[in-house]
Amino acid sequence: MKPYIDHQTKYWNKKSSISLQNYLITEEPLSIFIEGRLYSAGMRTPGDELPLAAGLCLSKKIVDTADDFESLKFSINNNKSIVNITLKQSRKERVCNLYEKKELIDSPDSILISGSSIKELCKTVEPFNDATKISLKDALCCIENLDEYQPLRSKTGASHAACLYSENLELLSAAEDVGRHNAVDKVIGKLLLDGKLQRASIAALSSRVSAELAWKIARARIPVILAVSRPTSLAVELALHLDMTVSCLAKGSGLYVFCGADRLTACS
Repeated sequence: MKPYIDHQTKYWNKKSSISLQNYLITEEPLSIFIEGRLYSAGMRTPGDELPLAAGLCLSKKIVDTADDFESLKFSINNNKSIVNITLKQSRKERVCNLYEKKELIDSPDSILISGSSIKELCKTVEPFNDATKISLKDALCCIENLDEYQPLRSKTGASHAACLYSENLELLSAAEDVGRHNAVDKVIGKLLLDGKLQRASIAALSSRVSAELAWKIARARIPVILAVSRPTSLAVELALHLDMTVSCLAKGSGLYVFCGADRLTACS
């Protein structure tokens, strides 16, 4: 399946009206089964299905490393896209309560973070204690250059993107999707499955930073979040508890830094 389709469009402005070829981003359902049980069902842009599923499993604490997977398989049966996951026996026994659900909640990929649950949630993740440093100029470039890694957006104008960088600004992974959560799961899942997630120090997002996205990035042990749009109050509260850095674009080609400013250094 292509990530976009051609579509005949009527273009109108105050002076004229013409027909032209346009592009629409593809949105298709994906079902994720863990140990034969339906765990997640949602919409996504086709591509990177296994990284998406792996990233989701990491954020939901079903796995901690790629070694916890016995297998991940993607298939299309009767026009239905499915990822089947099996876990190593030792992992299966530890986390069976997390995936043995009788029914899906309305938003299975949501972590349902609330203000009252932040402290309890953060007890399950060690606060960051790292020496990551990035110049303010480089941080700004990471956000402003996201368009370079959004070929799907340039065609359709309708995708979110996520990029992961090492501390020395090496691009490690990039992904696009119609959903911002999917883009983050894909980009994290790629490195998780490649055994390179420990190299990631910076996440650059085309979207706002919600508490759920901050949590996904925290679970991936990435201390710096740079985004196009502002974070939510809960995202900043979570980041403060975990000593993460959260920053976004400001007017005039600048940055707002909401927490963890010590990792962002003056331009040389």
